[in-house]
Amino acid sequence: MWRAIFFAGGLFVAMWGGTFLMVDEMVLTFKDEPKPEPRTEEFRGLFMSKNKDNKEVFNPPEWVAFTLMSIGSVTMLYSIALPRRSQH
Repeated sequence: MWRAIFFAGGLFVAMWGGTFLMVDEMVLTFKDEPKPEPRTEEFRGLFMSKNKDNKEVFNPPEWVAFTLMSIGSVTMLYSIALPRRSQH
């Protein structure tokens, strides 16, 4: 069971990394939504910005895609290397 959980988690993270290879930016708010309260500069604020229409945009740096794919791949390899349950 642990093997499947680690493999699925690694696959999920690796696929998000692959998605970030193809995406330059993601718009997170639309004109119809009410304006959110201003946030303080946090970790999430490092990658967030506002575009000309005052929409909140997520701009992931290039290294995020490769980092997520690496972490996901190593996690999947780890799941394969986990010892099998003994039959005692």
